[in-house]
Amino acid sequence: MPFITNETETQNIDLFFEDYGHGQPVILIHGWPLSHKSWEHQTWAIVEAGYRCIAYDRRGFGNSSAPFRDYDYSTLASDLNTIIKQLELENVVLVGFSMGGGEVVRYCTDFGTDNIAKVALISSIIPLVAKKEDNPDGVPQKDLEDILDALQTDRVGFLKDFHKNFYNYNEHDKTVSEAQLHYDWSIASHASPIATIQTAKAWAETDFRPELKNVNVPTLIVHGDSDNIVPKATAGDQATKEIANNTYKVIKNGPHGLNITHNDELNSILLDFLKS
Repeated sequence: MPFITNETETQNIDLFFEDYGHGQPVILIHGWPLSHKSWEHQTWAIVEAGYRCIAYDRRGFGNSSAPFRDYDYSTLASDLNTIIKQLELENVVLVGFSMGGGEVVRYCTDFGTDNIAKVALISSIIPLVAKKEDNPDGVPQKDLEDILDALQTDRVGFLKDFHKNFYNYNEHDKTVSEAQLHYDWSIASHASPIATIQTAKAWAETDFRPELKNVNVPTLIVHGDSDNIVPKATAGDQATKEIANNTYKVIKNGPHGLNITHNDELNSILLDFLKS
């Protein structure tokens, strides 16, 4: 299996990736708590459109290494940087889904955008998930604490119900099968428990608002107006106000997992952005 190794002073982290097609490189960064497999409907579309598509597993998920610690966003961005450098990629497009949007923004902060052509934030947690006095539309702290508690007490049970909310399953049971729910649950439940909890803390606690100015390349923002995981008002609506050069697309009735429920619409939006 193809791996790229991020060598540090304390440990080596093997990052699993899949690399298809030719042309301008597009890197897909998956959401929590899944793996690169969640990009199934986008990978083929990107490759068929004439791009090189690279999707990798975040440390602790899928087939990548699962260290005991180091799941902060700067460390995750360094993994992304390792992939770009070792594959000698140029003129890169970064596409981050949900938690993956944080890696995109932190990469721009820590490593700059000289080698980045465009970025896309899909159902992204950017800029801030948590509800605060100056972020009234965010997720209440009690709800975030309940998630962390459930992960520590009954992780696999929590994940089973989580994916129903991920897709607004009661509304989209015609486009999301029970098999899809089980597939996602299987991927998520096999992830490292430590990684699942530590990355949840990272996306729940990190405030990216001061960093949005660092996203200085053409940016696509896509959010569903029925997202029950990351409310549109605290994410896409705020990001579009603070990222200078952006295109904002709102998908009607789109849940968090719109890459599955609205994959044709999302693919059309994404490919138009890549070609523009």
